Amino acid sequence: MVRIGEVAPGSVGEALEMRVGTRIIAVNGERVRDGLDFLFRTADGELELEAVDAEGRRTVYEIGGYDDRPLGMVPDRDKIRECANECVFCFIDGNPPDARAPLWLRDDDFRLSFTYGSYVTLTNLGPRGLERLVEQRISPLYVSVHATDPVVRSRMLKNPRAGLIMQQLRELLEGGVELHAQVVLCPGWNDGPELDRTIADLYRLGDGVLSLSVVPVGLTRYNVGRPVRLLDPDEARVAIGQTETVRRRARAERERNWCYAADELFLIADRNVPGAAYYDEGGLVENGVGALRELLDAFESGKGRLAPMAGVERVRVVTGASMEPYFAEMAAAVGAGMGCETEVVSVPNSYFGPTVTIAGLLAGTDIVEAVGDCRPGDLVLLPGAALSGEDVFIDGMPLVRVERSLAPATVRTGHELVEVLVGS
Repeated sequence: MVRIGEVAPGSVGEALEMRVGTRIIAVNGERVRDGLDFLFRTADGELELEAVDAEGRRTVYEIGGYDDRPLGMVPDRDKIRECANECVFCFIDGNPPDARAPLWLRDDDFRLSFTYGSYVTLTNLGPRGLERLVEQRISPLYVSVHATDPVVRSRMLKNPRAGLIMQQLRELLEGGVELHAQVVLCPGWNDGPELDRTIADLYRLGDGVLSLSVVPVGLTRYNVGRPVRLLDPDEARVAIGQTETVRRRARAERERNWCYAADELFLIADRNVPGAAYYDEGGLVENGVGALRELLDAFESGKGRLAPMAGVERVRVVTGASMEPYFAEMAAAVGAGMGCETEVVSVPNSYFGPTVTIAGLLAGTDIVEAVGDCRPGDLVLLPGAALSGEDVFIDGMPLVRVERSLAPATVRTGHELVEVLVGS
């Protein structure tokens, strides 16, 4: 059952006098489970909708084609399916105790995987759930595999259903559902021979597994007592080598690289990130695979547009500790192109702790403290990845408060350095 949250003007829903709050029970005799199910079942023009209004009156609507009008019945947002696992590496357990409510949401929802590319474990899906994925071709999915050995995966996720992963993947692939796989690499758990096995098992599943990303585990000062630890540089280099072996094979056999080491793995290993060709179409940027290369290439192609800016005497680039070496090189080019002083401000992360070094998890309070006093003529560039859609930093500090704290400096935010500096 879904509840209608909006009826679009000029739509079939408006013509039927459908009201906000009306519940759709069934479409063409089939029970409606959620908003995605509603969209799937109303894709055909010939519809029979069974609905119950706010007063409890049941009505059956016969719709014989839309006449090029939209159906216009927008369901309310569904309740998110939460995670049933207790993963040994869970980053959410590393949140500060006073973290904002959205940061505590443990989503493991295939609908978000399909629509937004978030990774799911499939442990909360039984046979009917898998059948639905196949029936409705909810594809591609993004799956957190971590290990294909059933014992290892069950231990890591602390869920006996985790051991069903290969059976679940085969069922989905045989039904035409494609997927992207991910491994969060935890030394002593799923690295070494276990990583080799996972890579080999997933590769053997065929072309329906579109990619495999290997991401290093992340820990904060609030969960460093867990039975996992961070990778050291040597372990990161070994893992990159393991991905390289299958990458070369995939390039020869499938004409794509298929297996990708995350940006953070290269940073830990103290290695330069590969060129753009390594990432094929670059569709995994939001998951930390290729984002750094994208940033570097965008800067390289656009730095020729840099020019002096009226009133700007110093550009201060804010970033996390892991990105400081890359931004130091870019800052030198900025200074040359704009004819001004430059400074890279590497922000220590006291909100999550020193083990968290990426720019996307910087707190507003930490940024203000690290930047310190500003002077007229300062232009402070903040990482766009550190802001939510509401222009709020992860600690809840609004961007406007950071801007006030850094006055008299001008503050700009963005993902690409040149685009921010030229104001486009």
